[in-house]
Amino acid sequence: MSLTPVGLPHFLTVAAILFSLGIYAVIARRSGLMVLAGIQLLLASAGVNFVAFSRYSTGDLARAMTGHVAVIIVAILAVAQAIVAAAIVRNLYGRFSTVNVDEADILRD
Repeated sequence: MSLTPVGLPHFLTVAAILFSLGIYAVIARRSGLMVLAGIQLLLASAGVNFVAFSRYSTGDLARAMTGHVAVIIVAILAVAQAIVAAAIVRNLYGRFSTVNVDEADILRD
């Protein structure tokens, strides 16, 4: 029994599944925490695409490493987004006693 090698279509399929799950979590969920998790899935799918295209690109080492550098930047942005969003969810819970984004319809008193 021989295994088929993992190629670019496999990585793109995983990224598409992650992206679809992320979109579903952002659109269908009402909890602020699930929306944040969906955004993290969207960023993870972008990272998988960056690394996959970087791995299967032809050219010199500098061109091949651009995807890895982009993933580092996306990871830093994801951490910053998670910190700011956690502060927003904490404020939302303190103000409305819920993290349901549909119930928080007042922006200001």
